[in-house]
Amino acid sequence: MRFWSLLAVAWLPVRQVLLAGGLGACLASSRFDVLTSDARRHINKVVYIVFVPSLVFSSLAGTVTLKDIISWWFMPVNMGIIFLIGAALGWLAVKALKPGAHLQGLIIACSSAGNWGTIPLMIVPAICNEEDSPFGDADTCKSLGLSYVSLSMALGNFFIWTHSYSVMKRSAQLYKKCGDPSTNLTKEENSGEAENGNHAAFLPLSSGEFLHEDVESDPLVGFTVGAIDKLRPLVTEEGRGRTTMKPLVVISITVIRFVILPACGIGVVKAASELGFLPRSPLYRYVLLLQSTVPPAMSIGTIAQLFDVGEEECSIVFLWTHLVAALALTLWSTVFMSLVS
Repeated sequence: MRFWSLLAVAWLPVRQVLLAGGLGACLASSRFDVLTSDARRHINKVVYIVFVPSLVFSSLAGTVTLKDIISWWFMPVNMGIIFLIGAALGWLAVKALKPGAHLQGLIIACSSAGNWGTIPLMIVPAICNEEDSPFGDADTCKSLGLSYVSLSMALGNFFIWTHSYSVMKRSAQLYKKCGDPSTNLTKEENSGEAENGNHAAFLPLSSGEFLHEDVESDPLVGFTVGAIDKLRPLVTEEGRGRTTMKPLVVISITVIRFVILPACGIGVVKAASELGFLPRSPLYRYVLLLQSTVPPAMSIGTIAQLFDVGEEECSIVFLWTHLVAALALTLWSTVFMSLVS
């Protein structure tokens, strides 16, 4: 009975995310034509540049103190470990599957950088509001949860807009050096790797080279109204004929994000707990565990748009990983709550 109660609690916030995504899909669809392509592009820029940075810093200023940051020192360590494991697994997937140069950085970024802000920001308060929540008083739970998620969001943006941005930029540069993407794609598929692209695509750029353009973040709105226009060509077989992602690539990213990383996250948190590195707060441990289970960061799609490389393939990854996330987040949240309660 306890398991089914936790499963019901874990499913409700995921349902809210799906409803929000469905509403965004309807608004962005050509049938309703409420949000045109230009409108979605402008909304993306406003959300990424204005709304989310404001949310991050206002949440940090209102809920997190310097003492809190010091006492929660293990959170950036946990995120760094998960990020490194994901990047290493993504690199192994690239070496095993040998995708084109335009996908190498994308695979590593999707495997390592998770949506550490928006998804927890919707899930944690919703769980706190449930009657059977294992985290105690709803008001206290929401206040602490917002503090944890705000710090997670800020740290996540740092990881995404440094290493992930640099890896994708280097991958795009190597791909474009081969000439016109539309004429060289077949050659890259046959050879498996772009010329001179064996290792350099995985290395971040030197300090000072990353992100001097728009500093953006990863809100759910970016998925619901910004990425939907990229999904239609994948379903209706429109587009420019550049979508050549192998199914194994999507499967490997999905397995990394929703099977391997959650298991690694449990091991990391359990080891830290045994060593006395974590406070006794069950909610804090739950947020740490949740960080290993989220889908890829939506900012990866924005980075793909900035470089105009791999946008269609990025949309395929987002589509399938978020569909799987609906089930995976529910099941793993149930497991996590049973571990910390």
